[in-house]
Formats: sequence, C-alpha cells, structure tokens
Amino acid sequence: MQMKKNIFKTYALIVALIGFYSCGDDFLSVNSTEQLAAGAPSTQKAIEQNLASAYQILLFDSYAEGNYNSYILMGDLRSDDIYKGGGDLSDQAGLYYLSQFKNTPSDVPGGWWPIYYTGLSRCNTAIQSCENATADANSEDVARMSAEAYFLRAYYVHHLWKIWGNIPYFDRDIPAPYFAKQYTADQVYTKIMEDLDYACQDHRLPLAANSSTMGRATKPAAQMLRARVAMYQNDSQRYNQILADMVEIINNPAFELMPSLEDVFIASGEFCKESIFETNQKADGKTWGNAWLGFGTNLPAFISPSGLEDPTKAFIGGWGFAPARTQAYQMYHNDDERRGASINDFRSTPYSKRWQDTGFFMRKYAAREGYNAVSSGDRDLNFDNNLRIFRLPEAYLNAAELIIAGASAPGAQSAQNYLDVVRKRAFGHKFDQNKIIATLENVKSERRLEFFGEGLRYWDLVRWGDAERVLTENDPAYAINRTWTAKSKYLPIPQGEVDRTKGMGEFELIQNEY
Repeated sequence: MQMKKNIFKTYALIVALIGFYSCGDDFLSVNSTEQLAAGAPSTQKAIEQNLASAYQILLFDSYAEGNYNSYILMGDLRSDDIYKGGGDLSDQAGLYYLSQFKNTPSDVPGGWWPIYYTGLSRCNTAIQSCENATADANSEDVARMSAEAYFLRAYYVHHLWKIWGNIPYFDRDIPAPYFAKQYTADQVYTKIMEDLDYACQDHRLPLAANSSTMGRATKPAAQMLRARVAMYQNDSQRYNQILADMVEIINNPAFELMPSLEDVFIASGEFCKESIFETNQKADGKTWGNAWLGFGTNLPAFISPSGLEDPTKAFIGGWGFAPARTQAYQMYHNDDERRGASINDFRSTPYSKRWQDTGFFMRKYAAREGYNAVSSGDRDLNFDNNLRIFRLPEAYLNAAELIIAGASAPGAQSAQNYLDVVRKRAFGHKFDQNKIIATLENVKSERRLEFFGEGLRYWDLVRWGDAERVLTENDPAYAINRTWTAKSKYLPIPQGEVDRTKGMGEFELIQNEY
C-alpha cells in the first residue's frame, strides 16, 4: 500500500513544479492562460503537469479553503444518521445550520465553492493542453489523459450541481472580466453527462488501474459517476444504459467484494479489489496556514471523540464532531457485521463528552493509531485515510434498484441476486435466516446500512423523494428542529459570490431561494 501512495504522490508532486493557482482567489478570475497560452502547443510532460494539478483538488476536500467541509461529512450531516456535535451549537455554527436546512448566504459552508471551481478550471486547462498536444506526444496517452480530465471535471461540477443547482459554468478560458454565465440545474446536468459520455467512450480509459496508476480514473469510475448523476436526476431514459454499465462493472474480473466491510477501511484495504475509485491521501504537508498544500485529510480527527482513551490502542482521540445517532446504531441487526465495521460503540470507553453526544461514533474514517505519523505539516490535518468514493457494492445495489424501476440490459441478473450478494457479505453464515425480498424499500434500507458514514444517505433521500418525510423532525433533546422542503434541495449561493457579480449584466448571479 505504501508503494502505491508514493507512486501517485510522485505524480501529484509535479504540481509543485508549476505551482498552485487560484488558491483562495475569486474562482472566476482563474485564467488558464497563466499556465498555458490559448492554442499553444503542449508537450506530453506539460499535459501530465496540468492533469496532476487537476487531480490535486481531490486532496483538498476536508480542509477546503480553511473550512471543515468534507463532502463525506456534509452528505451525512444533513441525513438522519449523525448529529453535528462539537463544543456547542456555535462551534462550527454553519454546519449546525446546514444540518437544520437553515443556512443563509452569509453562513453557508465556504469551502466547496472555491475548491470545486478551482478543480473545474484546472480540468479545463488539462483538456485544452490535450487538444494542443505536440506531434511527438503519444496519442494513446493523450486520449487517456483527456478522458481523465473530462471525468474529473464532471466529478467536481457534479458536487457544485448537487449543492447549488443553478451555477456558473465554463469549459474554456474566461475572457475579461473573468465571469461566467449562470446555467440552470438541468443545463448543468447535460454538461456533466456530456463529459462522462466522452470519458466512457472509445476505450479512452482503462477497465482497471494497475500498480502504477492507482488513484487515477478508469472507465468503471466514470460509469459509477454517470450512474450517481443520472439516478440523482431521476433520468429514467438513461436507466438501461446505466444498468448496462453496472453489469459491466460487476462482471469485471478486476473487482470483487472483500471478505468483510472492516477489511475495506483499514490501511491494507486501500486500493483493494472492492475499490473502484478513491482519493490518495498521505500523512504529509497540510498546515493550518495553507489549506492548498499537502496530501492528508482532517476528517478522522474531526469525527473522533475528544480525549479518547481506547484500551485496545486501535483508535485515538479527535475533536468530537459528528456523533452517530442512536437510531443509526440500532438499525443494524445483531447478525449484521456492518454495525461493528461502521459505528464505534464508545459508551463504556473514557472520552470527553461533547455536545449532542450519544456514545456512538463513525468508524470507517475514524482516527486510528499510526495513521497520522507526519513527516511535515500538522498532525490533525494529515491523516492518510484514503476516501473511498466508489465501491463495488454500490454497483450491485444500483443494479437492483434500476431493475426494480424497470430497466433492462443484456446479461443482467435479477434484483434479488444483486441484493443477496451484498447481504451475504454482511451476514456470512447467518445469511439464510436474514434474507429479505428485493423490494425498493428494502434496497433503500440496504444502501443506508452498507454506506453509513460514506456521505450518500442525504443525497439518496433527496433523489427518492423521501427527504421531506424523513428529515422533517423535532427533537429538543438534541436541538433538532428542522423542516425539509423543496427549496432545501439547494443551498444559498455564498453572498460574496453574489456581490461580486452585481451590475455585471448577463453574469449577475441569481440567488437560490432559501
């Protein structure tokens, strides 16, 4: 595993040769001509440098622009699985308002907008450099790198799209005054799918990574993102295609479920046979003074109990945010091994209890002993836990859900067979007495059980149309008083971005309803 990290770290370090750009600046003031003059020839080395810069954005998520805005945390924080936690309501208050669907343009989490727009800009530069490749560049390599950049652009934009919906979009250099037009959410969806269709076509991307390309995009990664986006859009016209994608992934000999879920999220499980795409974190480089450098993640420190005294010495303390809800722990059957692999029960373990405490904490990305042995940088920002973005069980459960929705594809098995595969791993020799029928409601429940703590639950509730029913709740004991409505689907655009475009005519941003 360490060899794999070093290989991709060496690739990412190419970024240091060209420097980071747009870090903390106005996202639309990024002009890719700073790195590559429009239309200028690009050597293969220059293309690799620009692509490395685009990949680097994957490592900035947890401390985005100095904000603790991990997309994994944010996807669960608005769900019915965890609380905000921390010191009190005012400790990271924007996250509390997020959990209650009460953000305003002035307190909306501030990290996503700059990092994902910087990612978009860097991908544009990488795509442009591929288009301008010099004659001596290897054509197959250029085609692959172009598809990687299209995938990454779709990945970054899909976050912006899900969070804000109606967003500025640009796919080329932006001329002065460096602003882009705002698109509707449906128009952005079309752009994302065009990028993913490009990445999936003509054998541009490999069917699996090898030992020298771990952490880089593959066709299955692009297919998984295409599924996630199309299913979030409820684009039923795409369902046969998406099911065919899932069947192709399931039948790909490069992928196989690990013996247990616990095996996936420990260090030896990084880039395992179940992993379709994951980030490549390394405990090195991030500092409190510069959120745009380094390779580590802060998520484990953020979600682990403060002052933990673990008698097993497996886990270490953190900041006490994001305690798991008691109901989340109780949703697992006693025979389901995923409970112990997903949630740490620290009710009988000494630690400093903080706000909204339950005694339960997320385990998959928990702070573990030896995972933040930094050579440089600040320890709490530099855990080396890779973030698992796409895992094979999602392909199985996508397939089951699509078949139930009426999709068909050559070689597809039954929804029951696909659901059974996931549950057999979870229940082992007790599977027969825990078998359930493959109904839509059971597949929904299975996704919650399988992906607890991975940032999928909230988005699933929204796309299923279940958010208003499930997420409207009042629990004074845990300071929960929230109502999800249709306008809760999109966050308000940060006020600073709206102010920046005032008086700019066609570029003036229209604020989302909130």
